[in-house]
Amino acid sequence: MPSSGGSRRLFWYVLVTVVVADVATKALAVGNLSRIPLPIFGDWLTLQLVYNTGAAFGISVGQHSRILFSALAVVALIVLGVMMLQAEPKQRLRLMALGLVCGGAVGNLIDRVRSGRGVVDFIDIGIGANRWPTFNVADIAVSCGAVALAVILWNEGRHEANGAPPARR
Repeated sequence: MPSSGGSRRLFWYVLVTVVVADVATKALAVGNLSRIPLPIFGDWLTLQLVYNTGAAFGISVGQHSRILFSALAVVALIVLGVMMLQAEPKQRLRLMALGLVCGGAVGNLIDRVRSGRGVVDFIDIGIGANRWPTFNVADIAVSCGAVALAVILWNEGRHEANGAPPARR
């Protein structure tokens, strides 16, 4: 059963909120940060400006990374959009998860389209030389939304395998 306008509004609200937060924080990072770490919480959390020309975790395919990862983002957005349209109105968690992933994908796609320098990353966590790859608000949204969506789909698959109707989230 297709999604109602009310549940679609939830999806769009989450998506737009993520994009606005991502674009705003990236603008602040570009305007105020340098490549020198700015300690926020000791060495554990620092802010520093990094341009990522590849994908998550610095994955790169060379000079064509920008075009390839932009195209992959568009394909992912189409697939996720279809999933949103197929969601039932009461599947609010699914719609929120889809909104998070799509909002993050749009936020990073804006950077890829806007600048050849790459996606703006600025949140750096770790201890000493052991650092997580630098990331941004869009990356947080994609990660959280993808994990939530995976759990939702896994639970549905588990219920279907047991012959029980899936719980609608």
